[in-house]
Amino acid sequence: MKVGAYIDGFNLYYGARKLCGRGAEGWRWLDIRSVVKSTLPHAWRDQGATLERVVYCTARVSGARNPSSAADQTVYIRALEAHGSVDEVEFGNFVSRAKFAPLVRPVPSTYRPSIARPEWPLMLKDAATGDDLPDVTMMVSYLHQEEKGSDVNVGTHLLLDVLQQNIDAAVVVSNDSDLKLPVREARKRVPVGIVKPGPAQLAGDLRGIPSEGVGRHWWGQLDAVRLREHQLPDPVNGLSKPDGW
Repeated sequence: MKVGAYIDGFNLYYGARKLCGRGAEGWRWLDIRSVVKSTLPHAWRDQGATLERVVYCTARVSGARNPSSAADQTVYIRALEAHGSVDEVEFGNFVSRAKFAPLVRPVPSTYRPSIARPEWPLMLKDAATGDDLPDVTMMVSYLHQEEKGSDVNVGTHLLLDVLQQNIDAAVVVSNDSDLKLPVREARKRVPVGIVKPGPAQLAGDLRGIPSEGVGRHWWGQLDAVRLREHQLPDPVNGLSKPDGW
């Protein structure tokens, strides 16, 4: 039973960061193949499941604000490849742009956004009359950075391997609802496991029932203990874990 694993790198990273703590060490130097292998259920193992293919989908981060982040990512990807922790790395794009939006405040207890209105210590006045302008919407510009393409790349590699019969089963590590269609189509043809990488609830579009399509589907999640247990050796072929990792 040949299993392919398809990893949304940014979804995994931010999910793991929420589980382990943003400033905590000991989880970023993750051995992708090892941690995915640890999630395979006994029912699959009993059928001789082997993790034959691991596709890691990510994007090169921008070093404009923090040059060390880009350098650390490069070291990590090289270490993954050198250790055989991934079989293929597919790159999307990391986009930085200015965006504009209304200024908001979190509503107490719910933290849902509420449009902010002028009030002291920031009050807006009409330049001609000096009158207060209490009902205007204050707009702000902000730096927006996002990764583009990983969800498409995960879905593409998943379906290509399924349709070309390169695999007998698949594991998708992501909680991105944009993967609804490729996951649904894959379930018609092979058993699929969904591994949720963070504490958030499973995306509704990734839910289902074990018996749909060909059946034997399952759903799992990572936790902080598992992430810390499945780390790459340090160093890997002369590549050392970055400081703070």
